[in-house]
Amino acid sequence: MTLRALSEPTHDRGVTTLALDSPANRNALSARLVSELSTALDACAADDSVRAVVLTHTGNTFCAGADLTSPPDPAVFVALMRRVLALPKPVVARVTGHVRAGGLGLLAACDISVAGPAASFALTESRLGLAPAVISLTLRPRLDPAAASRYYLTGERFDATEAARTGLVTLAAEDVDKALVPVLDGLRRASPQGLMASKELLTATVLTSFDQHAEDLIARSAALFASAEAREGMTAFLERRDPAWVW
Repeated sequence: MTLRALSEPTHDRGVTTLALDSPANRNALSARLVSELSTALDACAADDSVRAVVLTHTGNTFCAGADLTSPPDPAVFVALMRRVLALPKPVVARVTGHVRAGGLGLLAACDISVAGPAASFALTESRLGLAPAVISLTLRPRLDPAAASRYYLTGERFDATEAARTGLVTLAAEDVDKALVPVLDGLRRASPQGLMASKELLTATVLTSFDQHAEDLIARSAALFASAEAREGMTAFLERRDPAWVW
């Protein structure tokens, strides 16, 4: 039997829950995970019984970013982020664990997000000889500019309260599921047409910018990944040591 990186979807009164389920690699964005999630989102888009999608995770990590042992093609990951943005149904992120690098791009593509006290966030690309290139397509429209400058450059970790303050998530809550109750109730009370039209208004400008810059950022990401510094950074990460440039 082929191992899945995404749990079987569950359904509850119009809400479909998709859980990233590859805890062995901290739900990293492998080619398999990106493919399975894309297929599941397409199924939700085509299913009239689905009013909204909850995107969550198993284990203590929502998503650790790109799987350095089996990374997806950058263009395929970009297509996944766009799929979330353009899905004709709201996507709600339920985050009770860590989010790193590319995981923040996936999170920022969601329409609403709630993060708990165990959640933490970091843009670690600069420490690997990389940059948050393609994930800027969803992050830059959402993240406070001053916060983006700090966390893009330093790679510092921050918590759910800071994520909410800077616009990365909608709400930080001690009890994530309790906080989601009124959100999901509101979505269930909305009409499918009303939700689709409202989401189109919210994402129109972001999608225009996304399509304008995606090709350039994919090329920039590929060039960085192929560089000597990135090879050293990723090797050092996998070997659990500091890269050569650390003082």
